[in-house]
Amino acid sequence: MGAFAVALMVLAAAGPPPAEPFRKTLVSAEQGVRLESWQVSRGELGMAGPDWSVRKAVLHGGRQEGVDVVVVDNGRLRLTVVPTRGMGLLRVDRGDLRLGWDSPIREVVHPQFVELGRRGGLGWLEGFNELLVRCGLESAGHPGRDRFVNNLGEEAEMELTLHGRIGNIPASEVEVVVDAEPPHRIRVRGRVEETVFHGPKLQLFAEVSTEPGSDAFRIDDRVTNRGAGEQEFQVIYHANYGAPLLEEGARVVAAARRVVPFNDHAAKGVSGWDRYAGPTPGFVEQVYCLHPWADADGRTALLLKDRAGERAVSMTFPLEQLPYATVWKYSAAREDGYVTGLEPGTGFPYNRRIERAAGRVPRLGPGKTRRFTIDFAVHVGAGEVARAAERVVGIQAGRPTRVETSPEPGPRP
Repeated sequence: MGAFAVALMVLAAAGPPPAEPFRKTLVSAEQGVRLESWQVSRGELGMAGPDWSVRKAVLHGGRQEGVDVVVVDNGRLRLTVVPTRGMGLLRVDRGDLRLGWDSPIREVVHPQFVELGRRGGLGWLEGFNELLVRCGLESAGHPGRDRFVNNLGEEAEMELTLHGRIGNIPASEVEVVVDAEPPHRIRVRGRVEETVFHGPKLQLFAEVSTEPGSDAFRIDDRVTNRGAGEQEFQVIYHANYGAPLLEEGARVVAAARRVVPFNDHAAKGVSGWDRYAGPTPGFVEQVYCLHPWADADGRTALLLKDRAGERAVSMTFPLEQLPYATVWKYSAAREDGYVTGLEPGTGFPYNRRIERAAGRVPRLGPGKTRRFTIDFAVHVGAGEVARAAERVVGIQAGRPTRVETSPEPGPRP
């Protein structure tokens, strides 16, 4: 039998090739495209299964003038993606349960109105109101001075701003992709460029996706070094939750090997690092650095549940990709932004010079790519929440959690 006949037999046995997914470009710097409004639904594409839709709009008025938003309604969850703010995720709604928080920043602020260097490098906070904002890529964490190599090849100093630039860079390319084959996963993809002449040339390919009728969604990102030399980078996924999940008596469940207070102030409350007070005027933030355990598949999880154990959100991710996690507690008055952050990352939110000294600033070779995935799930009902918490406890598998009573030795921010 000839090689051509054998090839035909192999193709026949494999069956027909999978159908091509539906694709729609919403924004393209390369093509000079930006759709003001657009929508598509299950019915328009003739697909079976639960109803779903995707809608693109542009916000107007105040500091949100010109901000692009993409709303994915999978029939159970409604996800609001903001390509203009580094492909951040503004909020996720499931009925009356909202993942997100009530920031004093009411508008979805366009990056052109955010001055990162203001207030000693804390200008990032001028637009901070998302459920999920990516921190990085050249740097993440606290502002302050650090060294870099300038255009003359000499070591110099620069002022780093809070949590870097990527969350305030509009996506250059944005598309919606819907898989033709069941379960018809819906994907919003964007490419964000953090590139400097005589500096880092980092590219984020960000994807937010969900399946119709699902209580879950996924972040699937790739960071690529487009430069000709090795490059440091940092990534922290700053996921932020307020009411109704966050309340007095709410709790974090984590498979933690070690918990370390971020500073002396956090050390005062370390015995209750996993529990929350109600809104407290004058509260000063407390931060805890977690070194997680992983299961046999190398994955770990964080879960935030309300006081009654009736509603929760979980985040599951590979420890090889994101080896650390931070719990940020800001139990301030509601008017000031009552919120907590669960933050998987390549490191902790200390200034980059401190993270480098601790060996937590990874490097990316020229042309190399690192992948980061986080699976989020919404849990409603006491039984479902209990099962989700048991899965996290199962990762712990009876292994101890070492809770330190003081910060790690060394320089502090």
